[in-house]
Amino acid sequence: MQITVTGRHVDVPDDVKAYAEEKAEKLLRFYDRIQSIKVVVDCEGDEFAVEMIVNAGSRNEFVGHEVGPDTFALVDLTVAKLERQITKHKEMLRNRKHPGK
Repeated sequence: MQITVTGRHVDVPDDVKAYAEEKAEKLLRFYDRIQSIKVVVDCEGDEFAVEMIVNAGSRNEFVGHEVGPDTFALVDLTVAKLERQITKHKEMLRNRKHPGK
């Protein structure tokens, strides 16, 4: 699995990169088919934007986006959004209404 942290219009400090990579690795607990995670940190005036794109196959792509002043809090909020998306997707795949024969 590959995790890339890039900055758009801003240089991303090493501590933010390490924190984003650490939090992104925790998404593997929820879905084992994740192939790559892209973290994009953008500077929009006085605020920052963090966007995470999780690629889990040809048709499965999950995206989380947050805007605010603190990049560490934005990473946490974005990971929480992606956790909800991934768990909802897995529940949909399980199809609990019709158990196997």
